[in-house]
Amino acid sequence: MTATIPVAVPRKGRPLEAVLERVATVADIDARADSIISTLRYEKALTKDTKSVDTSPYERLADYSETGDPAAPEYTLLRDDRDGFPRRVVFDSLTVTLDGIELRLIGREEPFRALRTHEFALGFDSADLVLEEVVELRPAGIASLAEINARINPQDTDVAVVTGLGDTVYHTLLATPAAIGEAATLDRAFVADYQGPLCISPRYERLVEAVLGTEATDSIEFVYPTETAEEEAAIADTGLGVYLTVTGSTAREHGLVLGEQLFPSETVLMENTVEAGSTVAEVEELLTDPGIDTALQVE
Repeated sequence: MTATIPVAVPRKGRPLEAVLERVATVADIDARADSIISTLRYEKALTKDTKSVDTSPYERLADYSETGDPAAPEYTLLRDDRDGFPRRVVFDSLTVTLDGIELRLIGREEPFRALRTHEFALGFDSADLVLEEVVELRPAGIASLAEINARINPQDTDVAVVTGLGDTVYHTLLATPAAIGEAATLDRAFVADYQGPLCISPRYERLVEAVLGTEATDSIEFVYPTETAEEEAAIADTGLGVYLTVTGSTAREHGLVLGEQLFPSETVLMENTVEAGSTVAEVEELLTDPGIDTALQVE
């Protein structure tokens, strides 16, 4: 009898794409993964009004559905946070066979929380959420995925990070030349000596505290961009901030200096250590790429 392992995955965005690309490398579903990614990027473009179409989300959902093929991906509709809360087509599920094991990828709005509530033994989500919710705040900061599990109190959650997928962008220190002054480098040491405002997205306050450490953030006043302001512009007005950067080109356009890459915002494979068994461990091994991944020690 074929074992079936349900796996919680994001419904859209870069983390889902990273998961699909990883599964495609080991399950020979490249064309199917590409199709899902292409479909959801198109739907994102419609959401962002960079494309327009005459058909409704319901019509497009029907077009995407392949009811006669049990191996076809399934999509669903969710309301998003735009004005009027319109519906958006997102990923729902996909079944693939992996070395004799049936892997059921199931879309969740919050895969990490689905693992915390023991709905799943395995799941993928952004490492950011682990820092935002369960990593302990300590005087010293955290700089890498390899440090995460040691900062998770097992009395708070049974979830541990297994590996990172390598789809890395970084939470990066950004500052104006005036804020840096005569400092040699824009790094953690600079922040430790800094007193004043630091601009961040409100959702990242706990993450930034975990990354920099409470000893550094005790002398900092967190400030936040207005709803209409670009993050980089708000940081330029403040003088110092932390933001996700890929190339840093937009930051430079605002006259900002790129400093230390503080922490990788990366999609991670996680397990619920209570729910995991030998088959789950086999799936973890199959989904891990030692040439790319950031392997972690699970206690």
